[in-house]
Amino acid sequence: FVISILLSIICFFNLQSIIIRHMSPLLIIIISVPLVEIFLFIKVGSIIGSFNTIALILITAITGVIYARHEGFNTLRSGFSQLVKNEMPIYEIMSGAAIAFAAFLLILPGFATDFLGFLLIFPLSRKLILKKFSKKYEKKEKINNDFIEGQYKDYDDKDKDLKWKNNIKYLQST
Repeated sequence: FVISILLSIICFFNLQSIIIRHMSPLLIIIISVPLVEIFLFIKVGSIIGSFNTIALILITAITGVIYARHEGFNTLRSGFSQLVKNEMPIYEIMSGAAIAFAAFLLILPGFATDFLGFLLIFPLSRKLILKKFSKKYEKKEKINNDFIEGQYKDYDDKDKDLKWKNNIKYLQST
């Protein structure tokens, strides 16, 4: 029995290395998040008990959603104050999206998703996370040196005819 378990684990890790090369990152996340959550449920449940684990999951979900609502209203208020100043509330829009995603993570049952959700809800950690992602997608100022400075003169049709006549006279004289 033990040998069959060891062989299945070895086969699993060999298959895992083959599968990971061909799977998209989103699919890996979709598969790995529940596995991590189940593992954490089992570990925490064995330490504090099953009833306390379920109560802890419900308490973190409820407090997280309440705090997400509070932070969402603060972000909305800050966004309106930016609009009153005729400024684009870019950070507030990104912050609102992060808070909505954090609320979604907090509603999902689990400890890892709750941890990530609380990181996104608290303003200090949210600002650090958004700064890291905004640097990644920040537009780099491109300096364009493909231009030539010069002057030009705009001619009317009469001026063009006169210019051509002068050029023809110049060419005939040489």
